[in-house]
Order: sequence, then C-alpha cells, then structure tokens
Amino acid sequence: MEEFDLLVIGTGPAGGQVATKCADAGWKVAIAESLAFGGTCALRGCNPKKVFVHAAEVVDAAQRTDGKLCDAGDIKINWKQLQSFKRTFVQDIPENSRKKYDDKGIKTLAGSPRFISPSQLQIGDDVIQPKHVVIATGGKPRPLDFEGSQHLVTSDQFLDLEELPKRVVFTGGGYISFEFAHVAARAGAEVVILDRGTRPLKGFDEDAVAQLVKKCEQLGIVIKPQTTVSSIEQTENGSLTINIQSDGQAASLDADMVVHGAGRVPNLDELDLKTGGVDFDPASGVAVGPTLRSTSNPIVMSAGDCAASGAISLTPTANAEGAAVARSLLTGVDTKPDYGPVAAVAFTIPAISAVGLTEAQAKAQGIDVEINQRDVSSWGSVRKVGQSIAWYKTLVDNTNGKIVGAHLIGPGAAETINVFAAAIKGGLTAEDLRELSFAFPTNSYNIRQMV
Repeated sequence: MEEFDLLVIGTGPAGGQVATKCADAGWKVAIAESLAFGGTCALRGCNPKKVFVHAAEVVDAAQRTDGKLCDAGDIKINWKQLQSFKRTFVQDIPENSRKKYDDKGIKTLAGSPRFISPSQLQIGDDVIQPKHVVIATGGKPRPLDFEGSQHLVTSDQFLDLEELPKRVVFTGGGYISFEFAHVAARAGAEVVILDRGTRPLKGFDEDAVAQLVKKCEQLGIVIKPQTTVSSIEQTENGSLTINIQSDGQAASLDADMVVHGAGRVPNLDELDLKTGGVDFDPASGVAVGPTLRSTSNPIVMSAGDCAASGAISLTPTANAEGAAVARSLLTGVDTKPDYGPVAAVAFTIPAISAVGLTEAQAKAQGIDVEINQRDVSSWGSVRKVGQSIAWYKTLVDNTNGKIVGAHLIGPGAAETINVFAAAIKGGLTAEDLRELSFAFPTNSYNIRQMV
C-alpha cells in the first residue's frame, strides 16, 4: 500500500490543475488516467474539433466570396489531409502531459482506480491510501437504449474518420451535432439532424437559434424536431436504415453513418463509488456541496463534467472548479468556485454565442430589461465577408443601465462575446460600452451599436 497526500483521477483541465498546484506546494501527489493523458478537451474535444471547424470556415469563406474576393474554383476539404494536420496538434500531448507530471514529481498511473473502501483505492495490484481524492474524470457519450445503437459513431470516432461518408445523420440537437454537421456539410456530405426536442441548442437564446436554423436550411442541413430513433439496421451493402418516430409518426431514412450527438453523462462507471461511500447520480455526477466536496465522503472532492455542481459543462467552468478545489485543499478552507459570467459558443459557421441571461431568464427573475434586437446582415462588416446571417440581442437592466445578457450570431461572434462577458463581470453599463474607443473596423466596434 502506498500513501499520498492527494490522488487525482483524470488529467483534463480540472484534474491537471489541482495536481500541479498541490505538487508545487510540496504535496505527495498521484494522478491517474484511464485513457491517454491530456483529457478530452485537448485530445478528443475542443482543440481537435476547432481544427475541423477552421477547415470548414476556410472552404465556406472561399465559396461565399467566389467571384467577389477570389476565384474559389473547386475548393473542398481534403479529409485525409485534414486528419493528418489535426494529428500534429494532438499526437504529442499524451507524452508531453505525462512528462509534465513526472517533472513535478507527480506519480502517473495508467488505468482507473476503484474504491475498495471509503479511504482506499486500488489500481491493478496496487492499493493507494490518499488523504484527499479529487474525481475529475469528465464525461462520456450518453448511453442510448435502442436496437442497433452499436452502429452509432461517437464524437471521438468522428474526429478520427479517415473518410467522410456521403450521407451523415446526427442524433441530438446539441453542440456536437450542430458543430460537426456544419463541418460535414462544408465537406460535401448530405446532413440530417434528429432532435427529440421542439427546438435545438436549448442553452442558447431561442431567437438566436432560429437564426442559426435558417442558416442550416440555406446549407441544405435538414433538421427534424420532435424526432426520436427507434432502431438502426445495417443493410447488406453496409448502409444504415434509421427507423424514427417523428411528430408521432413512424418513418425511416437511409444513411452511411449515424453520429451520436445526444449529449454526454459523467464518466464514473469504473470507480465503484458505492464502495467508496461517494453519493452520485449517473446522469448528473458526484453529489457535491457548493465547495465541490462530496456530500457523503469528506476526503473526496470533484470538479468538471463529472461533478453535479449545477454549472454548465464547459472547459472554463472546469478550470474555475479546478482552481477552487486546489485553493480549498491548500488553504484548508473550502471555497466556492468563482465562475463569473460564462461565455458559451457553438462553433457553427457562423458561430452562435451567449453570455449572461436570456430574455426568458430575465423575465423569470423579474428583472426589468431593455431588449435590443436586430438583424444586421446588411452591415458592411457582414457584407464584406460575404456572410448572409448576422443578428444580435442584448439585455440591459433598466434600473441601472448594466449589461446583463448578450446573444450573437454572425462573423466574429465567438470573439465578440468575450467583450460582453468582461462587461458583465465588471458591471459596465450600456453607456460605458458606447463610450469605449474600439479599434475600427472590427467586429467588436459594432458593440457600440448593439447596446
């Protein structure tokens, strides 16, 4: 049996941060990873995904400005080249990540520890007794229980495809489906999104999503709301038949690939949390209090997508939670994470972004807000890049003039939203933003007209 001050399970942004900060403070630390070291965001999520999105953005920019700014010719995504380029961003991460921990004296463990008591864990033949445990194992695709679900391709697998088939169907109406659908459409695939809800991307403003749906339709992406998959059958030639219930009616459609975009759940199956006396919910994660300490086992804390903290599952919130856990451990005083206003972006083309309150949330909270909303596809900054969709909605508290929410879609939306996040964090008013001397001409300069 080996004793540690701290065992961290998971090497993503939350777990890695806790491990390194505690090691820097002189703690004896071990960190375990059941997959490749580096975490989902770096290896199988945000970063490689953005490479794919940028490839689609390059093709999209050329096609929409063909005959105006350039002669695009037969521009297209070369999928094999894209994969090769993507690998240059991820192939060295596991080795570099592990070396970083080794250099700090952190013991690296390959595999998933499991609790054998509330204070001990086992990995392989080794028993570990840590003073503190941090569970930061992230998420995994939500299990889908229908016949033929084994034919689904996960987001991890999509990012490793050597070839993109012609007909691609996405299940679910969230980030994964929409971001990858926009990539696949720009790569020449026929794309369908099946969403069981009445509208997709529920975390975003309803009016903003309506603008994005309009763009999807322009691209030929078919979105089927209130549609569930009953089963998937593989035909003799290898193609797939998806049997669905749509608006209460049975139907079917054919595809070459079906991608799982129906959400993720905490990745906790291998830990045997019950034996460890750690309360959890398979859908929401480890039960934690406001300071991210387990409600049932005091030596355990949890952060990131596997913690039932109530925070949106994004890398910035995982970073905030990792920082709070490290601070709590090192000071001996449990502290709450400081999320601040969290900006969210779905990297469609164009991107859709949001920060702060939606109109519906403001009304539910009884806040008297001024709604500034406008289609700005006629703005010069939009027409210069050949984009056809651009729109904003900003919310200003009428009692004090402060910005309380912003929702954007169009060129620069993924970056411009950060200015609104800073404004909300700093308590800036609409007048403050109108008086700022933004660089011109930039997308951020347009903020002066949005508030």
